[in-house]
Amino acid sequence: MLDFVFAVDDSVTWHMMNLLKNKSHYSFLKFLGPKQISNIQNYGAGIYYNTLVPFHGRMIKYGVIGTKFLIEDLLHWKTLYVAGRLQKPVKILTQNENGKLQAALVSNLKSAVTAAFLMLPESFCEEDLYMQIAGLSYSGDFRMIIGEDGLKVQNIVKPNVPHFQKLYANILQDCPQVVYKHQLGRLEIDKSPEGQFTQLMALPRTLQQKITALVDPPGKNRDVEEILLQVAHDPDCGLVVRQGISGIVRSSSLVQSAKTILTAERP
Repeated sequence: MLDFVFAVDDSVTWHMMNLLKNKSHYSFLKFLGPKQISNIQNYGAGIYYNTLVPFHGRMIKYGVIGTKFLIEDLLHWKTLYVAGRLQKPVKILTQNENGKLQAALVSNLKSAVTAAFLMLPESFCEEDLYMQIAGLSYSGDFRMIIGEDGLKVQNIVKPNVPHFQKLYANILQDCPQVVYKHQLGRLEIDKSPEGQFTQLMALPRTLQQKITALVDPPGKNRDVEEILLQVAHDPDCGLVVRQGISGIVRSSSLVQSAKTILTAERP
């Protein structure tokens, strides 16, 4: 199924116009009107999907997300729902001159590389990196246990390695903590506690908070920097990062799945 995402500045106006043109795309929620649809959109991952929409002989689905919410997710991984999709090769059909959004898109890619580095060994191949990146947004997603193809990440990466390379080449070449042997398709990273601490400090805010909650005993209230320094020295640093990512994805995927049931049932 072809998947579109529209980032819009005014969700209420967008849904109002779309209801006039494409009312059949909506479930029974269309009877609530554009304001209530926008309110529902703001729950969970902040995106509203119309699914199973016939278009030129095939089925598509399209999601609508507020530009402000999208930027927050890209920068801070509040839900890692749309940010996770944009860590994989996608085709941007059109984009207005929004400097904040463009910067956030790049920041999201850098964060994906940093998180993947923390979960990988000292030396690895490019495909290993892209498998880690593509799997970030599926960590903790219950749909990967119930209903989703267990080989989904592999099926995304293996046919699209050249597209992943194009997406991440500049970031890898500019990263001071990695030796990028492009001709050999291999990378080497700094796995010292100092190197891992630098990477942990560069992670998105929500992930740092999740890691802090996992490691810091209740009532101790140490600052984030102190806790991340402890994690950097932990042999299971990568596992702690993975658990933090799972915590973000789990909560947003549950709410978003419930929303999908509501938006998919069209009378």
